[in-house]
Amino acid sequence: MPKQKRHKTNYAGVYYIDSFVPGTKKPDRIYYIRYRRDNKTIEEKAGRQSTDDMTPARASGKRTDRLEGKQFSNSEIRLKEKADDEAALSKWTVKKLWKEYKSNKGNIKGIATDENRFNNYIEPTFGKYEPSEIDFLSVERFRSKLRGSHSLRCKDKKAPLLTPGTIKNILELLRRIINYGRKNNLCDGINFTIEMPKYDPEKTEDLSSEQLKNLLKAIEKSDNIIAASMMLVALYSGMRRGEMFKLEWSDIDFNRGFILLRDPKGIKNQKIPLSKSAKQIFENIPKTSTFVFPGRDGGQRVDIKKAVNKIKESAGIPKDFRALHGLRHVYASMLASSGQVDMYTLQKLMTHKSPQMTQRYAHLRDETLKKASNLASDIIQKTMNQGSKKPLSINKKTKA
Repeated sequence: MPKQKRHKTNYAGVYYIDSFVPGTKKPDRIYYIRYRRDNKTIEEKAGRQSTDDMTPARASGKRTDRLEGKQFSNSEIRLKEKADDEAALSKWTVKKLWKEYKSNKGNIKGIATDENRFNNYIEPTFGKYEPSEIDFLSVERFRSKLRGSHSLRCKDKKAPLLTPGTIKNILELLRRIINYGRKNNLCDGINFTIEMPKYDPEKTEDLSSEQLKNLLKAIEKSDNIIAASMMLVALYSGMRRGEMFKLEWSDIDFNRGFILLRDPKGIKNQKIPLSKSAKQIFENIPKTSTFVFPGRDGGQRVDIKKAVNKIKESAGIPKDFRALHGLRHVYASMLASSGQVDMYTLQKLMTHKSPQMTQRYAHLRDETLKKASNLASDIIQKTMNQGSKKPLSINKKTKA
């Protein structure tokens, strides 16, 4: 291959060769510099005219900086990068700790959700640092940044911000990764406590009678049978979104009237009753897969947020009402406020791990009992006052 012709410039030690812009036939120039350092002649590329906006003057400036020792030569830069890479291999960064944690804890429940949280939030901020390099201020800035972040993979800037619960889960994952490294003697820990945000995890979402009526109308009008059916199943059974995603036709016992929940949140497999309304909904869903609510190619579904939110918005339901989880709350609230379901039964229907999780609905039941008690008082008062406009009262002068 013939040697390319070097073209001199008006700057000492700077020349260029003719070339083409990569991928095109457009003329281009590649500038080189030549200088001596430590009694050695060094000749190296300064940059392209097209992609690096290189000019003879800029190339000369690079040459001067390297002559004066203000910049490394290209070979020195490569050696430094190699040394940095080798040093990085021996460092237990947060990213490296996460990979180690995941390889040893990969079968634990919720690891896929943790991975999304790590990839979307933790890695961009702390991935390249060792725990000992993380300080209190950087975590506080991270916390502040999370408060202004939107949901995972959400490009819609009008979408709801991350909830305090999600922020807590992200911070807790960061703390868990760091503690894993420290407990296994892989690295030093941090010298401060990552404080979790304070929030009320027992927020109960509910709908007024008018809102529920509008939502049911919007569900009926929807042409998305999967989204509409999932919303109705959440309302009539209290099932969680994840439980519906995993639900298979073999899990529904139409004869005995039960639904098998596979690995519900935090507990082993459970059975819940199949109500008449829920049964009717399932009977109207086409069987196109082993899954009741299949995703692409008949596999297990992983998301339906966009479709259910479309129905919710058409009904004029507030944005902060979660389309599926909120309807689970509505289901529980209706049962609790009926006064006909005790807290133990409601706990079993909701598949809560502990009675404390069900207590968020206790005030609804108590309110119903108060109304019932007042109703009894009204009936007695009405009976005693028949024929008299004067209400029953106690004679204060009468002694016991």
